Amino acid sequence: MTRLPSSTEPVTGLPPVVPERCTLLVLGSLPGRVSLAASRYYGHPRNHFWALMEGVIGEPLVALDYPERLARLGARGVGLWDVIGSARRGSSLDDDIREATVNPLAPLVERLPYLRAVGCNGALSARGAMRALAGHDLPIVALPSSSPAYTLPLAAKAEAWQALRAFILPPG
Repeated sequence: MTRLPSSTEPVTGLPPVVPERCTLLVLGSLPGRVSLAASRYYGHPRNHFWALMEGVIGEPLVALDYPERLARLGARGVGLWDVIGSARRGSSLDDDIREATVNPLAPLVERLPYLRAVGCNGALSARGAMRALAGHDLPIVALPSSSPAYTLPLAAKAEAWQALRAFILPPG
């Protein structure tokens, strides 16, 4: 795969999407080009995130419109954000991220009284969350990346992502 040189202009991530009763915060690294262009978390149609979360919450997500997906996650106590707030990036691959600015994760976490865990979508997210949230008494669950570029079979990803079930609100 040919990698593009780092862009000259930094890209800025998306704002956090956090329900009132957030029990689980799922952190990515930084949205890719397709997601940023659509202003949607995990907006690339080949990204496995929505299918993985569908398995975690046991409810349909993939077939829903984006606002409905967010509402369904919110009803189950799941919030979304990213470790990186902005960076220079030549492609959508995490390996191409340069000059990253970290999002203020600790202040957000401190404002979430129901938060029980942080799930990290990929290795870069996990490393960033562990640094940013060091000293917080909160489980950080490192997960295989939902990106199709991470070639672990979907079934293996889904099995690992089941660890998040313990931290979501029950249906209804």
